[in-house]
Amino acid sequence: MSEGERDDGRIDTDLFITVSGPPGCGVTTLCEQLSERLDCGYASGGEVFREIAEERGMSLTQLTAEASGSDELDRKLDRRLQQIAEKWGGADRAFVLESRLAGYIAAGHADLRIWLDAPEEVRVDRTSDREEISAEMRVREVIEEKRYETYYGVDLGNRSFYDLSINTARWSPEGVLSIVVAAIESYDPETDEGPFETPDLNL
Repeated sequence: MSEGERDDGRIDTDLFITVSGPPGCGVTTLCEQLSERLDCGYASGGEVFREIAEERGMSLTQLTAEASGSDELDRKLDRRLQQIAEKWGGADRAFVLESRLAGYIAAGHADLRIWLDAPEEVRVDRTSDREEISAEMRVREVIEEKRYETYYGVDLGNRSFYDLSINTARWSPEGVLSIVVAAIESYDPETDEGPFETPDLNL
């Protein structure tokens, strides 16, 4: 057991971690695992999106359609996530923030930025039993990628921004967690020479 790990298997750290990736790549699974191992909370862009849908009395499909025609809802979601990042980024406690844009939204608050992905056929198979059908999943992906490029000049195809990029089709969920845990446990701020510069987003 490493020096930074407790007897109950939990990890003693104050890192602010962002997890991003397309649907079906395992972001929710990893966030739940990290939340347990780090004994911390996490916020999900998907949950915030659902909260906004409930506030407006709309289904996810309806809100997605409305968001595609205006930047108002998208920016509302991103501002809420930014507020969460600002709150927990200065709390000196571990926290996990998940969304496609989390690494950018968290900006200088993020200590470790993670991107998860998997081949499309794998992700479609993983999401086949969800309420959101695969076709709708793909539509949302395209909409989000276009809006990030249009609104913020963010190219999601550029992975160099992230500290870790993992193809989750190559490892089990436990294997992916082990990779991330190894990165967390071996992180030493005294030898950290710095992350890639975070571009400012006009939210």
